[in-house]
Amino acid sequence: MVGPGSLLVLAVVLVVVAAVVAAAVTAALVRRNRRRNPDTPTRSATPQDPFADVGDIQGDPGALKAGDMLEFGTERTWIRGTLRLSEGGVSWAEHFLEVEEGKRWLSVEYDPDLRMVLWTGRPELELTPHDSSLELDGVRYRLAERGSAAYRSEGTTGLRAEGGMDYADYEGDGGARLAFERFDHGRWEPSTGVTVTRGDFTIYPASGQ
Repeated sequence: MVGPGSLLVLAVVLVVVAAVVAAAVTAALVRRNRRRNPDTPTRSATPQDPFADVGDIQGDPGALKAGDMLEFGTERTWIRGTLRLSEGGVSWAEHFLEVEEGKRWLSVEYDPDLRMVLWTGRPELELTPHDSSLELDGVRYRLAERGSAAYRSEGTTGLRAEGGMDYADYEGDGGARLAFERFDHGRWEPSTGVTVTRGDFTIYPASGQ
């Protein structure tokens, strides 16, 4: 025969067991919900100033895209469009910049080290890349490379979504650059350029990156 004391002890044990089971079920549900929603943040992201002085280039030049902002000293400009070019397994990019007048772009290539040139369109020049050397503004340029590549257009470039281009690159003393490009069998477009390094500008990636 079970006495009142034994019944009380049994009731307490049952209550404790029920509490333990309830806690285990609750923990399991929490773990399952976290697995179903892995992107649910556990804490608030720290707000950051996109224009803060980072002291050096921010981001990878190889990852530049339309919408990113570039800061050259006190000048700020945005990438409006990009050409992704490829030739025989080699690829590079040309990023067209927002300017009030004319045409300017930044070429980025790993060959294998990073090479970047800031180009300015020179439509007023009556030059074509038909000689091994050319003279411009007192500088003698020598042909360094010539070829053809396929391009893919992103953002605003003024070109088709895909196509082909021909190019001829010349180099002068002191790192001066002269280049010619012809898109989709059009006319030759001359430009002059200067080599830039990582420390010459800062990248502010577009929001959402």
